[in-house]
Amino acid sequence: MRTRTRRLAAAGITLLTAVALLPAGAVAAPRDAHPSGGGLHATIRYTQYGIPHILAKDYANLGFGTGWAQAADQVCTLADGYVTVRGERSRHFGAEASPGAALSSASTNLSSDLYFRGVRKAGTVEKLLKRPAPAGPSRETKELMRGFAAGYNAWLAQNRVTDAACAKADWVRPITALDVARHGFAVQVLGGQGRGVDGITGARPPGEAARDRAADPRRSAQAARELFSARDSDMGSNAVAFNGGTTANGRGLLLGNPHYPWQGGRRFWQSQQTIPGELNVSGASLIGTGVVNIGFNGDVAWSHTVATGVPLNFHQLTLDPADPTTYLVDGKPHRMTKRTVTVPVKGGAPVTRTQWWTRYGPVITGLGPQLPLPWSSTTAYALNDPNAVNLRGNDTGIGFGKARSTAGILKALRDTQGLPWVNTVAADRRGRSLFTQSQVLPRITDELVRRCSTDLGKVTYPVSGVAVLDGSRGACALGSDRDAVQPGIFGPSRMPTLKDTPYVENSNDSAWLTNADRPITGYERVFGSLGTQRSVRTRGAIEDVSAMAKRGGLTVGDLQRQQFANRVPAADLAGEDTAKACAALPGGTATGSDGKPVDVSKACTVLARWDRTMNTDSRGALLFDRFWRKLTATVPNARLWKVPFSAADPVRTPNTLDTTAPEFPKALADAVAELNAAGIALDAPLGENQYVVRGGERLPIHGGTESLGVWNKIDPTWSPKEGYTEVTHGSSHIQAVGWSEGRCPKARTLLTYSQSANPDSPHYSDQTRLYAKERWVTSRFCEKDILGDPALKVVRVRERR
Repeated sequence: MRTRTRRLAAAGITLLTAVALLPAGAVAAPRDAHPSGGGLHATIRYTQYGIPHILAKDYANLGFGTGWAQAADQVCTLADGYVTVRGERSRHFGAEASPGAALSSASTNLSSDLYFRGVRKAGTVEKLLKRPAPAGPSRETKELMRGFAAGYNAWLAQNRVTDAACAKADWVRPITALDVARHGFAVQVLGGQGRGVDGITGARPPGEAARDRAADPRRSAQAARELFSARDSDMGSNAVAFNGGTTANGRGLLLGNPHYPWQGGRRFWQSQQTIPGELNVSGASLIGTGVVNIGFNGDVAWSHTVATGVPLNFHQLTLDPADPTTYLVDGKPHRMTKRTVTVPVKGGAPVTRTQWWTRYGPVITGLGPQLPLPWSSTTAYALNDPNAVNLRGNDTGIGFGKARSTAGILKALRDTQGLPWVNTVAADRRGRSLFTQSQVLPRITDELVRRCSTDLGKVTYPVSGVAVLDGSRGACALGSDRDAVQPGIFGPSRMPTLKDTPYVENSNDSAWLTNADRPITGYERVFGSLGTQRSVRTRGAIEDVSAMAKRGGLTVGDLQRQQFANRVPAADLAGEDTAKACAALPGGTATGSDGKPVDVSKACTVLARWDRTMNTDSRGALLFDRFWRKLTATVPNARLWKVPFSAADPVRTPNTLDTTAPEFPKALADAVAELNAAGIALDAPLGENQYVVRGGERLPIHGGTESLGVWNKIDPTWSPKEGYTEVTHGSSHIQAVGWSEGRCPKARTLLTYSQSANPDSPHYSDQTRLYAKERWVTSRFCEKDILGDPALKVVRVRERR
């Protein structure tokens, strides 16, 4: 140890040698708890792959170290997010440019700015910060936010930005704790107001000459189903927890595999956060978040999956015939509130627009172009988002970090009620497992829907969980649960929960088949469906994890093998039938969608020999992938299979591909023609044409997309000339966690896209290279492991006053 200390000191690095004398699991306080000059400070110990272990004396100083370390890796991404929540994108990047999908669904910078400037003008976040806990954020959360802003600012003041994405940009500037809170608010409302930004900012009262239009119930129902489907979402996940009865040592195991964007403000970032005697947690945070969102400590591990609960609803307003900005409740008129904001625009005149708000929320004219909700002279729609008054997400994260069991996870959820759009899956050292869909949802009961649905809601609610209530009747208010921390949401006792079964698993379907032997029932439709067809990914996952649980004797190594098995459940269902039907085509030809015949005879042989995985060396994987995408895009699910879905056999049905469908040979011909035109051999190894380029090096990427059902989800961007050349979203922060007899958790982690977004950083692609080779990072949680890291670098960061 003394030799390493001298070597690091010679390199100009300060090492806290005192911590080396502590037993495993114990953590020393920072040596100079009261440095001369005062100000916030923290100690950051970097281990391999640039993972910071942040040590601080309290939450403000922990926030400081976290803000500093995040800025070092992600300053441009963070700065871009703060430009967004300030409503300044149009000023810097132009009004019509796309803001990306990081913090809302806005299609243009102008729409984004109008919404976030409206939030600022209304003082929405300031009001939430003033709410006393538990309805509002705790003192610890506020201190974290204050420290995070100070840490980000200190990094900016003491370092030069080298990332070309924002170097010398005038929009990279210091922030306030309020900016951090506004960023957190944007994350909380992603599933509600964030989905409807264009419809909120574009809502206009009808003019005198406007023709009244009504929402089409049939079209709206289908649009709502698609909008709230996980199939095409850029956020999803898998997670499984095993209880002690299935494991080799009687302790729990957890495998978390969230599917999030690989670029932008919804990337994860890894760290360990430690306040001696108070908090010691390791895992991943969404960029801009001061807490660990998905992670583990010495006793419990957890992950999240995007839930099927619908975190919004609509109220259909009956308008005053003489004034479309006045609505009636129990016959009494209520004027809408005007929220007028002005947005500066680069190279143009400022734009001023008005938003219209009601007792239920903002008037909205649609969720994107798919679900129009027209504002007529007699009818308008208001969006209710209960997470617009929920700034408690960080408190839930703190509670998880301090938990000592799955019971502690449930207690944190019960006390804080802060998660807006995810499920929680957890396992602990004692051998317990947990699934709970504890999310903040509008209190939409099936009974309320029966009493209060409009004609539109009667169609949308059964198929999607999107309720449209009669806003003209006070009796249709959402009401309250006694154990809820805010009015109009479900309390913890209403959440679908399953404890201590051999396994609990979720792959973005509803809670129903969390464990196929113990289905969860009895919840309201707004939480998700019951007795309906599961996705191919869910079905494959249940097959895998139930077999693992039955086999028993499980270890962390089994979790690692499951993560990268890259089995294609769709191919197990349809691969053999596809190859046989291909071989039976007359003359080995099929007609494509352009009406031209295509020789598919070689494709038949390739598909028959394919190993039915999405490994980088798999030959035939790319061909089946392109064929399957085309087939499922054109054939409705009801016509895809010969054996229909049965709720009595939900894992094995539907099955048996209907190869007699006219779309079958067409999809096969189009896939073969597409690969031929790109110069890609039908039997080319997947990794030759599914890859990312980092630092000029082509890295082969394994895994497959949603419709294939692959656990290790990868959704890449297709280039007609080169194949899949970049990943848009998929497996992100992966963790396989267990415990042994000692105090240190046994954890393997992987951040697929690496820690930094800066191409000049040594941690821009180092973990991506590991991912390409199916290798993992051994987590260093205990002091002896941190100090024993061969790449250990210790720095002290502080404010300069």
